[in-house]
Amino acid sequence: MRKNLKEARQRAGITQKQVAEYLGISERYYQRIEAGQRIGDFIIWDKLEDLFNVHQRKLREIYCNHADKVIHQERYLK
Repeated sequence: MRKNLKEARQRAGITQKQVAEYLGISERYYQRIEAGQRIGDFIIWDKLEDLFNVHQRKLREIYCNHADKVIHQERYLK
C-alpha cells in the first residue's frame, strides 16, 4: 500500500476518481497504483508530485500491511 500517496490525496480532499481524471487514466488503474499493485509511468508520478506538492519518492513508498514497515522498491529508481 502506498500510504503516503493515499494520505496526500485525502489531505487534498480529492477522490480517486478525480485523481484518475486529472491523470487521464481509469479510476481502477489509479486504485491499483495507490494500492501498490501497479507501478505507473514517470509521467503519472510527475503529475502526482505536482498535484500533491510531495516528492514522488515519498509518494512511491510502499508499506507492508502486516508490519507497517517501509519497503523501498529499487526498481522504481532505475
